[in-house]
Amino acid sequence: MNKINSILNQALEKIKFSKEEHKEIEKLIKDFLGRLNKRIKELNIDGEAFVGGSFAKDTAIKKNYYDIDVFVRFDKKYRSEEISGLLEKAVKIFKNSKSVHGSRDYFRIEVKPLVFLEVIPVIKIKNPREAENITDLSYSHVNYVNKKIPQKVLDEIRLAKAFCHANNCYGAESYIHGFSGYSLELLVYHYKSFLKFITAMAKIKDDKLIIDLEKHFKNKNDVLRDLNSSKLQSPIILIDPTYKQRNALSALSQETFEKFKETCRKFLKNPSINAFESQKVDLNKIKNAAKKKNYEFVLLEIKTNKQEGDIAGSKLLKFYNHLGFEIEKLFVVKDKGFKYNEKKSARCFFVIKSKGEVLIQGPKIEDKKNVLKFKKRHKKIFYKKNRIYSKEKVKFRIKEFIKNWKEKNKIKIKEMDVEDVWVIN
Repeated sequence: MNKINSILNQALEKIKFSKEEHKEIEKLIKDFLGRLNKRIKELNIDGEAFVGGSFAKDTAIKKNYYDIDVFVRFDKKYRSEEISGLLEKAVKIFKNSKSVHGSRDYFRIEVKPLVFLEVIPVIKIKNPREAENITDLSYSHVNYVNKKIPQKVLDEIRLAKAFCHANNCYGAESYIHGFSGYSLELLVYHYKSFLKFITAMAKIKDDKLIIDLEKHFKNKNDVLRDLNSSKLQSPIILIDPTYKQRNALSALSQETFEKFKETCRKFLKNPSINAFESQKVDLNKIKNAAKKKNYEFVLLEIKTNKQEGDIAGSKLLKFYNHLGFEIEKLFVVKDKGFKYNEKKSARCFFVIKSKGEVLIQGPKIEDKKNVLKFKKRHKKIFYKKNRIYSKEKVKFRIKEFIKNWKEKNKIKIKEMDVEDVWVIN
């Protein structure tokens, strides 16, 4: 315990803002809100800007860059589809204002190097049931955390965020499928500390865990019966304390959660400050290790024309998974990795070993036309259970496979919104 506590204290020193840094960011936000609210008033728009997210709840951590959420609450007299247009008029006074498409368009503004304000339009609601968009609940989320979570737990939340961020489990974006900041705030509040949180996570088996902080439901069966099935797919169901019909962890995938559990177990078994620091993948080390075992290594870059952020990231991840599926038909994948650069491209790598020979399934015997075509394409054929098969030697290497696959699948690649994929190494 002494070792773990020492590591947690070291981590906290690295991720927590100093008083001076905190004051600087507070001033930046205050000045921005003042200018934006003044402009909203000048335009006779019935709305008001407020800061949201981690900075509003005092749970933010130091990172390489910052996205600070600013919400503009518009009166209910405005239609949901028109508030983005109203906000656009107000943010025009700021340089570097960039529109981002989403369920509602919002705006990203760089106020200083590596500090961005994301200005998001929401409808002012009294009851969560009135929410037309998940962002409409943001004000309630800030109020709940600030009202309920004790000061002593805030540092524990910071540790959880840094831990998840360093291990690529932080973010509800579809290319991450991880823990949102709000969900981590609720989870650590529930378990009382970072250490108790990861200890509980490490022990979770296959049974679906349900956490209902405000006891909105009587029991597990009520939750399973009352919530929409699409909100029950995540490995943990975390009932949003501000709105019982919402699972605050619906974005968390089983794959990300399994990775997170393993990370928790490793840290508890062998605590290290490295668990709170993003580790760069050493591609040269991976490549050299592959060479020693006579495996092949390939590094690829994938580019999309879609909007950077969640849209581009999810498109690139989907293509990476599809390409991996195609590679596995002919090769044994020993290792692989994907890294989205937050813009319009991603890099991925595969370490593979040829299967040597693969089984190719053909049509059913009664499909005489396609059986003839299959026979022309393949030499070693045999029949099994009313179907024709062939065994083929894998004579080409991975880079040749990718080149040929690209050529044959130009239309498919375009349909997946990928502009190009090429071998770097």
